[in-house]
Amino acid sequence: MTRQITKLTIGPNRGRLSPCVCNTLRMVSRVVTQLYDDCLRPNGLRVTQFSILAAVARLGEASLKQLEDELAIDQTTLTRSLTLLERDGVLERASHRDGRIKAMRLTSKGRRALAVARPLWAQAQGKVLREFGTKAWADAQRRLARLHHVAAKKRRLGREGRHTSLPRG
Repeated sequence: MTRQITKLTIGPNRGRLSPCVCNTLRMVSRVVTQLYDDCLRPNGLRVTQFSILAAVARLGEASLKQLEDELAIDQTTLTRSLTLLERDGVLERASHRDGRIKAMRLTSKGRRALAVARPLWAQAQGKVLREFGTKAWADAQRRLARLHHVAAKKRRLGREGRHTSLPRG
């Protein structure tokens, strides 16, 4: 079996991307996240927090399950982030007809923070798209959506397989 290595041609980390899909995606994700965080820094938000606030704004009020699905994030990480955002006064709990469901909504402070953050986010988005190209991004987005679908399906099937017991004989 031959290993394919992709060369990094720019930046201080000149070298190689991993042949591992997961590692390469994580490497790229980390540096892109840092770029967005740098642009959002004047507002005091990180891109992960911005994404949560934007999702809650889109949904109006959002349960944990809705946010998990919308952001493809695990419950533990989401709960930790929501707790910090709630502590900072940008999110608050919303009453839900099923009292067992934790729902969140933006506070007025959260709406203001999001309004200030959106142009900063757009600045980061513009930087990435200028370098990468909008057509290239559209193609990458389509391919990544397919990868997300396949990985989520395989993960779900794997979890379902673990929960079924073997026949006893």
